[in-house]
Amino acid sequence: MARPTDEKPKRALRGRAGRMKGGRGSGQASTGAVRLWGRHAVEAALMNPDRNHRKLWATREGVASLDGELPADFKVEYASPADLARLVARDAPHQGLVLECDALEDIFLEDVLSDDAARPLLILDSVTDPHNVGAILRSAAAFSAAAIITQDRHAPPESGVVAKSASGALEVVSWVRVVNLSRALDEIAEAGYWRIGLDGAGTDTLAEALPSGPIALVLGAEGEGIRHNIVQHCDALARLPISSAIESLNVSNAAAIALYAIATRG
Repeated sequence: MARPTDEKPKRALRGRAGRMKGGRGSGQASTGAVRLWGRHAVEAALMNPDRNHRKLWATREGVASLDGELPADFKVEYASPADLARLVARDAPHQGLVLECDALEDIFLEDVLSDDAARPLLILDSVTDPHNVGAILRSAAAFSAAAIITQDRHAPPESGVVAKSASGALEVVSWVRVVNLSRALDEIAEAGYWRIGLDGAGTDTLAEALPSGPIALVLGAEGEGIRHNIVQHCDALARLPISSAIESLNVSNAAAIALYAIATRG
């Protein structure tokens, strides 16, 4: 990739070039793979050594926008913006880059609980909108959360929409999928975390409810909130001190504010 002589040298992007050809279009990837699009999502995936990359479709402008250089043997299929649009979800902002790669390997709860307990955990109960999950991943990366934890059948799959909304955070924040969220919360408590459910009906504000130790923050779906059986596995319920002029916040906005409060607690 050519660059002007006055630019700083770009680091090499990690990646393994795939040898497969073609795609099924309409935003679908081949079996066992995900299709990512947009500069930040694609660049982060290319730099992730845990990703197995199958194929990159791109415009020349898209490749030039990457903050790094592809390996010399990395195969790129150049295409027009219109051709790329047929590879992704309808009206998706691909920014001249579409990457097909294997899904990330599973991460297990015990692996996260053995990590740095000073970093908060985010438990998402029935948050199914991929845009919200992606935005929460982005905030989790910004405030150094250790992981997000979701129940497998009440959460979106790894996808291009999640990755685009996460703006690269999908590659750096652990995403743990569990079968039973209540049981996972029990294990989290046994590991020494204080489980706080964020709920507008909470008596205390989040600032008042925060202890000094490890925090696991539980957030529910918009409208329904945290399910009753999950509330029973929380140590406390807390609310954000928002104005009565508005009923509630988008779950991703609430997550960002709560993570800031945890990061700046006294």
